[in-house]
Amino acid sequence: MSEYAAVIKGSLKLKADSKIKKYLRADTADSTEPSSTNKESAFKLTKTKSELEFDRRKEKRLLETILTKAEKSHKQRIIDLNRRLNEMSEHFDIPKVSWTK
Repeated sequence: MSEYAAVIKGSLKLKADSKIKKYLRADTADSTEPSSTNKESAFKLTKTKSELEFDRRKEKRLLETILTKAEKSHKQRIIDLNRRLNEMSEHFDIPKVSWTK
């Protein structure tokens, strides 16, 4: 118990930061708001030709994948899977463990 007797309880107090005034932060936040609205209206985001082409091709690929997945129903996919599994060789099956049986 003597090891825990010297423990100081409470929050950590930093010596250097004790004189900073908090009201300065509120004043700077109010002054930046009007200037930010002017910057938003003046700045316009434009994409390059390659970015536009990339977005167009990405949408096209997404549409193609959706159409290919929508062609078959779940039942048809299960039938195809079972057919494929039946056609596979049994090379990967679990081998016989016992010599006597």
